[in-house]
Amino acid sequence: MKAIYDVCAPAKLNLFLHVTGRRADGYHTLESAFMLIDWCDTLHFERRDDGQITREDLLPGYPAALANPATASGARAAPTQLPADDLTLRAARALKRAAGADFEQLGVHIGLLKSIPSQAGMGGGSSDAASSLLALNRLWGLNFSLTQLLEIGLTLGADVPFFLHGQNAWVGGIGEQITRLALPEARFLVVKPHEGLETSKVFSHPDLPRNTATAIILGFAANPYEFGCNDLQAVAEALCPGVGQSLKWLADQGLQGRMTGSGSAVFAKLPQGAKLPEKALRSSAQRSDGLQVALPEGFLARECRNLPAHPLADWA
Repeated sequence: MKAIYDVCAPAKLNLFLHVTGRRADGYHTLESAFMLIDWCDTLHFERRDDGQITREDLLPGYPAALANPATASGARAAPTQLPADDLTLRAARALKRAAGADFEQLGVHIGLLKSIPSQAGMGGGSSDAASSLLALNRLWGLNFSLTQLLEIGLTLGADVPFFLHGQNAWVGGIGEQITRLALPEARFLVVKPHEGLETSKVFSHPDLPRNTATAIILGFAANPYEFGCNDLQAVAEALCPGVGQSLKWLADQGLQGRMTGSGSAVFAKLPQGAKLPEKALRSSAQRSDGLQVALPEGFLARECRNLPAHPLADWA
């Protein structure tokens, strides 16, 4: 196999997130329900046989954008400036190390078309890492088991095992305790302010609650889209004004929002059959009565559906 194209890496939303404690090693123990949504990054993998692992950031409009970036329809600057050493590269190197010395010649060129915003609490980087592990396991013909991939994934980030499991899930511990969940089909409005939030700043904040009581899955199942809260939200609002602005904008649309993960994105479940006017998802529009209906400048909003399973769920 020489290449695998159009590999999907979906985002997630935390329907709730409780911080139940803090371990001696500094890691926080959490309880949450992770839900996959159809806001996705796209990755392309081309095998190299010189041992090199490289990455290219693709523009919206690919492949036309690569042929002529100046004139390609839909092409524009990448929405997220990726670090030189992102999780896709780290995942590839970790998998190659696990393969051992007999596979030194293995290499890959990764094309990443980024759509999921960074520092949003939507797990974009972790999802990219998980999809990279699954795709490279095939491309390189390693035949690693899911258990082996999970061991590698947890070294890359606490959310990576969830994406490798490929199902909506009740997640505990530091991300390694995963129980499959079946969730009703629903639509959500997701809003990302222009600011991002560093996870470390949220979890290190002295005002963060760290002793929320353990929840019961049956209680969650009775009303999954209104259960619990996000324990990180108050701290995040103090650190990032855009979180509060986003929540207020959702409230102005008659929606009850909450933050996902460590922020800064927020979301709200849309009532069945509800459809927001398109102008509400654009910047700088006004209601006739003068009230603000449009998004604040620089904010993103997208209507999403939840996914019953990861598109790569049968790859492990």
